[in-house]
Amino acid sequence: MADRIANPLDMHRQHWPESYDAQVLPLGLALTQAYTAQHSRATKIMAANGLSPAEFDVLASLRRTPPPHALTPSEIQRAVLITSGGLTKVLRQLEARGLVTRSMQDADRRVKPVALTAQAMPVLEKAMSELHAVIGDWMRRSLTDAETRRLASLLTKLVNAAPSS
Repeated sequence: MADRIANPLDMHRQHWPESYDAQVLPLGLALTQAYTAQHSRATKIMAANGLSPAEFDVLASLRRTPPPHALTPSEIQRAVLITSGGLTKVLRQLEARGLVTRSMQDADRRVKPVALTAQAMPVLEKAMSELHAVIGDWMRRSLTDAETRRLASLLTKLVNAAPSS
C-alpha cells in the first residue's frame, strides 16, 4: 500500500525535483488516492442500487432534513456539489422514477420544493446501509478509532481553511 504513495513521490523527486514539495505532494497524493478508493467503492454500491452519485447526494441531502424531507432546489444545490443545470436534470430523473415530488409553494409559485417519496426511502436506506458496511469496514480495518477521529479533525480543519470559490 505504501508503494502507491512512495513510488510516484520517488519518481517525482528524481525526475522533477524543482517542483517537489515534501509537505504538499505526499499529502495531496494521499488525499487523491484515498478519495479515489472511497469514491470507487461508493459508486459501485450506488449503481447496484440504481443510483448515480449525484442522485444519491440529492436524495441523502433531502433525507437529512426533518420530515417531510423537503428542500428547495436552491437549498439542495448548496448542499451538494452540482451545477443548477445538472441539478435540474437529476431532479427530473428522480421525479420520473417516483423518488421525489416537486410541488408549487402557495407563497411563491416560482419555487418548487422537492420532497422524498415513500418509494425513495427503502432505496436510499439500503444504499446507505451498504455504504456504511463497505466503507466502514475498509476504514475500520485501516485505522484505529483514535486515528479516524484525528484524521477527520485534520481534514475538517483543512476544508474549513480552504478559500471559497
